[in-house]
Order: sequence, then structure tokens, then C-alpha cells
Amino acid sequence: MKRLLYFLVFILAAKSASPQSYPFQDMNLSEDERIKNLISLMTTDEKILCLSTRLGVPRLGVKGTHTIEGLHGLAYSGPANWAVKGPKASPTTTFPQSIGLAESWDPDLLQKVADWEATECRYLAQNSRFGTAGLIVFAPNADMGRDIRWGRTEECYGEDPFLNGKLVAAYAKGLQGNDPIYWKTASLMKHFLANSNENNRAYNSSDFDDRLFREYYSYAFYKGVTEGGSQCFMAAYNKYNGIPCAVNPVLRNVTMKDWGLRGIISTDGGGFRQLMTTHAYYPSLDIAAAQCIKAGITVFLDNYMAPLKEALSKGLITEKEIEEAIYGNLRVMLKLGLLDNSPKNPYINIGVTDTVAPWKKHQARELVRLATQKSIVLMKNTGALLPLDKSKIKSIAVIGPSANAVISDWYAGNPPYKVTVLDGIRNIAGSGITVRFAKSNKADSAVIAARESDVAIVCVGNHPLSYGLGWGQNYVPSDGREEIDRQAISLEQEDLVKLVFAANPKTILVLVSSFPYSIYWSKENIPAILHVSQSSQELGTAVTDVLFGSVSPAGRLVQTWITSIDQLPPILDYNIRDGRTYMYVKQAPLFPFGYGLTYTSFKYSGLKVGKKPVSINDTAEITFTITNTGNFDSDEVAQVYVSYPQSKTDMPAKALKGFARVFIRKGEAKTIIIPLKGKDLAYWDARNNKWSVIPGKMNFFIGPSSEEARLKGSLVLQ
Repeated sequence: MKRLLYFLVFILAAKSASPQSYPFQDMNLSEDERIKNLISLMTTDEKILCLSTRLGVPRLGVKGTHTIEGLHGLAYSGPANWAVKGPKASPTTTFPQSIGLAESWDPDLLQKVADWEATECRYLAQNSRFGTAGLIVFAPNADMGRDIRWGRTEECYGEDPFLNGKLVAAYAKGLQGNDPIYWKTASLMKHFLANSNENNRAYNSSDFDDRLFREYYSYAFYKGVTEGGSQCFMAAYNKYNGIPCAVNPVLRNVTMKDWGLRGIISTDGGGFRQLMTTHAYYPSLDIAAAQCIKAGITVFLDNYMAPLKEALSKGLITEKEIEEAIYGNLRVMLKLGLLDNSPKNPYINIGVTDTVAPWKKHQARELVRLATQKSIVLMKNTGALLPLDKSKIKSIAVIGPSANAVISDWYAGNPPYKVTVLDGIRNIAGSGITVRFAKSNKADSAVIAARESDVAIVCVGNHPLSYGLGWGQNYVPSDGREEIDRQAISLEQEDLVKLVFAANPKTILVLVSSFPYSIYWSKENIPAILHVSQSSQELGTAVTDVLFGSVSPAGRLVQTWITSIDQLPPILDYNIRDGRTYMYVKQAPLFPFGYGLTYTSFKYSGLKVGKKPVSINDTAEITFTITNTGNFDSDEVAQVYVSYPQSKTDMPAKALKGFARVFIRKGEAKTIIIPLKGKDLAYWDARNNKWSVIPGKMNFFIGPSSEEARLKGSLVLQ
């Protein structure tokens, strides 16, 4: 009897300790039913708290999550100390900067990069050793790189809306995964809208017409939502057409109503209070808080609670409006699996049963190496100086401040290791080749090293953190980063390049940079030039792979490189028709958009285009053949540019509408099929508020850059 009594007491205790079951945990119910049930169980304070990044309802057993930066690998530590310091801080796999990833012109690659990043995010959130990472990732940056002076150029995918749309969608897909029910992580895009200047961003206005809004500045966000599946983005600091982005009507009227976004729209850090301070748009914070929610904001990244509670008490906002705002936040949590903890979630055991840190795996090293190889752009190669023949070289001079450094930017984490260009060259040189290093030309060290070597490799570029200067300061005028735009586009370190070249005509320039430079002298004089972006942990390995020919470079530029800063319109002029981007540029570029060389040659032939007219809901297939006629296996990036009828005003002279990166062995021919969707050929008809095509003949050309037409054709739109 006593044993039975103890048993009953045990059962009752176990039942009381087990979590209570609520309808929102029932996966048999619809998303809407589950979310509304959860909201009905929450107190007013819990609802208000769910407007922050501390998403969760502990009283109801809903484990929360928060946010983490992830533009090119998780920023779980790094220069900005994004993560908690101490034993829970961790290295993370670090890929090339976003601008470098874009130069790969490879959406499939970006999806794989983002997928790996999402795995690390889950690992850090779910492994008991860490457990502090958020599952809402601030990435990708869908802002347009319309001006190379923008301090945050390194974060974007370049100047073209079509390319941006493809890459943003691919990155969002990679972060969120392919499961039909659950997301691996949530992709939160930055910064809506038209945030491509840093100086005065807290109060300036980006002004342009509705067509540029739809066709250019919002286009990558649109594709991120409708094709990439992202349901989250961050509102920018600046105004758009005079109204701060955090309270602009387009949040509801376009992104929610037109695109179908139903998730998180957050302010930027401090952006809420700027509505009263720098923008002077509202007289008090309680009004600002209420207006943010009415406009569509669902998450605040600064202190909002006291003003919002005051707004609620004054009747400036209702509890129902707060519930409507947190609905999207809770939907994101549901998609992440945080409302049910179901074993059917394919991501729930990352870091739990698989306890090997992803950044320690061989696959991480290989993926970063591949991404960095594909990002490298060969900009010049006179006399086939590259690739270097190891059997014919006895000595190499490696010169410059970027030769022995891999520098993390503000939105990077700490990589588990770093391979510099100097490391990579020493690794491949072995004992048979003498490697001389000079960081600068102090005491003529660079000149002497170059003169005494068979070949000189000079590595120069920018410093993503301006050598550790305070916020909003440039070390040199051509530096740029968050809060500070570039004041120059000339390369101060080009003087070092000139000295090295004078000492050794076999000089190779490796430009390690976050943005373009006006390197007119180098283009005219240096026989071989490579561009690679910052921060990759495999930087040196990949550059060495290209220098010595184990890989043929095939990256392409994603911004127009110009010869002189006076060719740029004022930085606050957001009307790109005034001479911005390859679509409207008025001068011949130094290096055009889409440009990049390889170690081989390609022949384009056999163009075929369907004769059937294409409507807005149709797709035309462009078919052609590329033959590798050179001596190296290599990727090629074929690009399709269309030209609109001149009868339509304000249309670009040419616009990218299709591309494909393909690997072709020497002597091999491949048939390439590039789809041209009617929707992608449309323009925004502002009068009728819809996408439309221009009936009639549309010409196009195919080639390896925006300036080189190898094949020409036309199709008919109806």
C-alpha cells in the first residue's frame, strides 16, 4: 500500500512538472490559428516585449530567439564584439565580403554559402556550450551599390538590380533552407530603402520617382521576398521622398499588400529615436512609437518600451494594433520551430547530436576556398604573364600592406584561421623558390626585394576598419565603412606599385579591396592585375591558386570602375539616370560592369531564339554554344543584355536580364540555355500601377561583359 501511494505521488508530481499543452503547439492547426491562440494567452506586457529582439514568451514555454549579423559568415564575435564575450564567444567560418561573393556571379554558390552559415547559426543556438546565438540573421544586404563612394559598398552585391535580385534571393533561400514547413534561420534583409550613402544618413532624404522605386531601389528586396522567401527586413535610417523609412507608407502599401510580406519589419539600431532627434519628424517618442507600429514596424532595435506604454495609455495606439504587429514576429518564430519543438524539424538536432563545430570541418575550408577562387577577377593579363610557371621561377617578391594580412570588417566574425597571400605563396613555393617580403618601401626594402626577384607581387588596398580609427573616421580619404563615405577613389598606395614596377617590369598587382578604385596608371602600365575582396579566411590560398594556374579566374565586376571621381554625380543624387551605373553612364569606363578575364579563350556561336511573341507571363529561351578554344579548363560567365525601344523615355541603354556561369574544359563546347522571363523584361507602368512590357521588337546581345557583344539577336514582346 505504501509503495502504491509513493507511485501515485510520483505520477502526480511528474504530471505537474510537465509543460502545459496549448493549442498553439498543435501542428495540426493552421498557422493562423496557432498564432492567434498564442496572442490570446499573452499579457499586455508580454505583447509589448515581443516587439523587441528578445522574442519569446517564457511563461508559456515559448523559447525565444534574437538576432545575429551574417553578411558573409556569422558575426558571432569579431571586431564589433557582436557576441557575448567570454567562454561563449566563438570563431565562425568567414567568407569573402558580400561584394566579393557577388563577383562570383554564381547564385548557387551564394545559396551554399548561406546554407553553411545557417548551419553554424543553428549550431551556436542549440549547442549547450554556446546557446546564445539568434536564429534571425541580418542578411543579405539588398541595397543597391549605385555609387562607389558609399562607405558600405563591401556589404552589397553591386549596381545592377537584376543581378542583385538573383543573388539576394539565393542568399535568402540558403539561410532559410528547403524544408516545406520549417526555416533553418530567418533571413532579415537590410536596409529598406535606398540607403547608399553614409554621411548624413540619419536625416537626409533619398529622392526618386516611382519607376526607380520599383525597377531599381526596391527590386532586390522584392525578389528576396517573392523568390527568396524572406519575410523580414530592416528599415533604413534615411528618408525616402521626404518621409523616414521607418514610418513610410510603402512598408504597408507595397511590401505587405503587394509582395505579401508577413513577418518582421525592424527599425535600424537607434532609428526609432532618430524620428524625434535627427529627423525631427515627431515631437515626442510616444507619438513616434505609435506611428512606427501603424506604419508596419514590428521590431524595435532601441529602447521603445516606456514611450510605447505611454502611447498605449494615451490611446495613441491600441492593443489590437500591437497584436497585429507581433503576429508577424510570432509567425517567424513558428517557422523556426520555436512554438512546437517538434522532432519533425530537420534542423533541431544541429549542435545537439552533431556536436562537431561546423567551422572545424574540412567542408568549411573547401567551401570558403571555392567561394574565394570564384570571386577573384582577372582585370588585366598582358603577355600572358599569369599564370606563373613555378618551374621557371627561382625567386618572388611579395610586397605591400595587404600581403601579410587578412582583415575582418565590422560585420565579420573571427575566423578559425587566416591564410594571407604571403602564407599562400610560401606554401606553394616550398624550398625551391626564394620568397622575399617587404610590407612597405622603408629603407628601399620593397624596391630591393623587387629588383632581386624574378617576379614581384604587390598587394595593396583598403583597410575595412580604417586601421582602428574611431567611428565615422577615415584613415585615408579613399577608405570607407559604416557611418563614413569615401572622399576619394584614387589609390594612395599606387605610389608603391609604381616603385615596384620601376624595379621589376614583371609586376603583378593584387588589389585587395572592398570597392573600386580609379587605377588608371596601373591599368596602363602594370601587366597583370587581380581584384579580390577582403576578409576571407582562405584569401591567400585562393589568390595563390589563381596566380599559379591551378584555377582559371572567372569572376566579373559588379560595379563600373571609372577613371576619375569628377565623372560621378553628387552622392545625394539618387536619380541614376543622371549618369550612374553602366545603364546610364556617360563616359567610357576604366573597367566596365560585368568585366573579367580568364586564362583561356571562348567562342560564342549558334544563337537560337524562339519566334513566338513573349508576353509578360511567358519565358523566352535563348540558346547558344560556347566553345573553349584555349589551353585552360575554365568557367565562363555569359551575360545577356537587352536594349529597350528608344521611343520609351528614361529607359536604360542596356540592362542585364540573364546570365550563366558555366565550367567548360579546353576543347569542349557546351550548349547554354538562358531563360528571359517576360516579367524580367517589364517596366513599371506608374500611370496604371503595374508591371508592363513594351510591345514590339526588343534587341539583345550576349557576351562576357556589358561592353562586349559576341552574339546579337532580337525577340518580340506583346
